[in-house]
Amino acid sequence: QVQLVESGGGLVQTGGSLRLSCAASGRTFSSYAIGWFRQAPGLEREFVARISWYSGTSYYADSVKGRFTISRDNTKKIVYLQMNSLKPEDTAVYYCAATPGLNSTPGAYNYWGQGTQVTVSS
Repeated sequence: QVQLVESGGGLVQTGGSLRLSCAASGRTFSSYAIGWFRQAPGLEREFVARISWYSGTSYYADSVKGRFTISRDNTKKIVYLQMNSLKPEDTAVYYCAATPGLNSTPGAYNYWGQGTQVTVSS
Protein backbone atom coordinates (compact mmCIF):
# COMPACT_ATOMS: atom_id res chain seq x y z
CA GLN A 1 0.00 0.00 0.00
CA VAL A 2 1.14 3.52 -0.78
CA GLN A 3 0.22 6.72 1.00
CA LEU A 4 0.84 10.19 -0.39
CA VAL A 5 0.17 13.31 1.65
CA GLU A 6 0.42 16.81 0.18
CA SER A 7 1.01 19.98 2.13
CA GLY A 8 2.09 23.57 1.56
CA GLY A 9 -0.85 25.02 -0.30
CA GLY A 10 -2.34 28.40 0.52
CA LEU A 11 -3.20 31.87 -0.66
CA VAL A 12 -0.55 33.97 -2.39
CA GLN A 13 -0.50 37.11 -4.52
CA THR A 14 0.41 37.17 -8.18
CA GLY A 15 4.17 36.88 -8.56
CA GLY A 16 4.57 35.12 -5.23
CA SER A 17 5.94 31.69 -4.40
CA LEU A 18 4.84 28.53 -2.65
CA ARG A 19 6.51 25.18 -2.04
CA LEU A 20 4.34 22.09 -2.03
CA SER A 21 5.45 18.86 -0.38
CA CYS A 22 4.39 15.29 -1.10
CA ALA A 23 5.32 12.84 1.66
CA ALA A 24 5.36 9.22 0.52
CA SER A 25 5.17 6.10 2.65
CA GLY A 26 4.29 2.44 2.46
CA ARG A 27 6.71 1.01 -0.09
CA THR A 28 9.96 1.58 -1.90
CA PHE A 29 9.76 3.96 -4.85
CA SER A 30 12.97 3.23 -6.71
CA SER A 31 11.13 2.26 -9.91
CA TYR A 32 8.40 4.87 -9.62
CA ALA A 33 7.86 8.40 -10.82
CA ILE A 34 6.06 10.99 -8.74
CA GLY A 35 3.93 13.50 -10.56
CA TRP A 36 2.16 16.69 -9.67
CA PHE A 37 -1.23 17.42 -11.21
CA ARG A 38 -3.73 20.20 -10.72
CA GLN A 39 -7.43 20.63 -11.20
CA ALA A 40 -9.30 23.90 -11.33
CA PRO A 41 -13.10 24.05 -10.93
CA GLY A 42 -14.89 22.85 -14.06
CA LEU A 43 -11.69 21.74 -15.74
CA GLU A 44 -9.98 18.40 -16.22
CA ARG A 45 -7.05 17.34 -14.12
CA GLU A 46 -3.86 18.39 -15.87
CA PHE A 47 -0.24 17.35 -15.64
CA VAL A 48 2.18 19.81 -14.05
CA ALA A 49 5.49 18.02 -13.51
CA ARG A 50 6.99 14.62 -12.74
CA ILE A 51 10.27 13.26 -11.42
CA SER A 52 11.85 9.83 -11.58
CA TRP A 53 12.48 8.62 -8.05
CA TYR A 54 15.59 6.69 -9.11
CA SER A 55 17.33 9.07 -11.52
CA GLY A 56 15.85 12.43 -10.57
CA THR A 57 15.02 13.15 -14.20
CA SER A 58 12.25 15.72 -14.37
CA TYR A 59 9.71 16.81 -16.94
CA TYR A 60 7.36 19.80 -16.99
CA ALA A 61 4.23 21.02 -18.65
CA ASP A 62 4.91 23.97 -20.95
CA SER A 63 2.63 26.17 -18.84
CA VAL A 64 4.93 25.93 -15.81
CA LYS A 65 8.35 25.45 -17.40
CA GLY A 66 10.83 27.98 -16.04
CA ARG A 67 8.60 28.84 -13.08
CA PHE A 68 8.12 25.55 -11.24
CA THR A 69 10.81 23.13 -10.07
CA ILE A 70 10.24 19.57 -8.93
CA SER A 71 12.76 17.86 -6.68
CA ARG A 72 13.00 14.95 -4.29
CA ASP A 73 14.60 14.03 -1.01
CA ASN A 74 15.22 10.29 -1.14
CA THR A 75 16.07 10.03 2.55
CA LYS A 76 12.89 11.71 3.71
CA LYS A 77 10.79 10.27 0.84
CA ILE A 78 9.42 13.71 0.02
CA VAL A 79 8.87 15.28 -3.39
CA TYR A 80 8.72 19.06 -3.58
CA LEU A 81 7.17 21.42 -6.07
CA GLN A 82 8.67 24.88 -5.84
CA MET A 83 6.33 27.33 -7.54
CA ASN A 84 7.61 30.80 -8.39
CA SER A 85 6.13 33.71 -10.34
CA LEU A 86 2.64 32.42 -9.62
CA LYS A 87 -0.26 33.58 -11.76
CA PRO A 88 -4.02 33.57 -11.11
CA GLU A 89 -4.37 30.77 -13.69
CA ASP A 90 -2.23 28.56 -11.43
CA THR A 91 -5.14 28.49 -8.95
CA ALA A 92 -6.23 24.88 -8.49
CA VAL A 93 -6.17 21.89 -6.19
CA TYR A 94 -2.75 20.31 -6.56
CA TYR A 95 -2.31 16.56 -6.26
CA CYS A 96 0.73 14.35 -6.14
CA ALA A 97 0.56 10.85 -7.53
CA ALA A 98 2.79 7.83 -8.15
CA THR A 99 3.21 5.68 -11.24
CA PRO A 100 5.44 2.65 -11.88
CA GLY A 101 7.05 4.22 -14.92
CA LEU A 102 7.40 7.55 -16.69
CA ASN A 103 4.10 8.98 -17.78
CA SER A 104 2.23 12.27 -17.81
CA THR A 105 -1.36 11.11 -18.10
CA PRO A 106 -3.48 10.91 -14.94
CA GLY A 107 -4.79 7.45 -15.83
CA ALA A 108 -1.31 5.97 -15.57
CA TYR A 109 -0.99 6.97 -11.91
CA ASN A 110 -2.38 4.47 -9.45
CA TYR A 111 -1.70 6.22 -6.14
CA TRP A 112 -2.99 9.69 -5.31
CA GLY A 113 -2.85 12.12 -2.43
CA GLN A 114 -5.84 14.05 -1.13
CA GLY A 115 -4.81 17.37 -2.72
CA THR A 116 -3.89 20.80 -1.44
CA GLN A 117 -5.49 24.08 -2.51
CA VAL A 118 -3.39 26.80 -4.14
CA THR A 119 -5.05 30.16 -4.69
CA VAL A 120 -3.29 33.00 -6.49
CA SER A 121 -4.95 36.39 -6.11
CA SER A 122 -4.66 39.09 -8.75
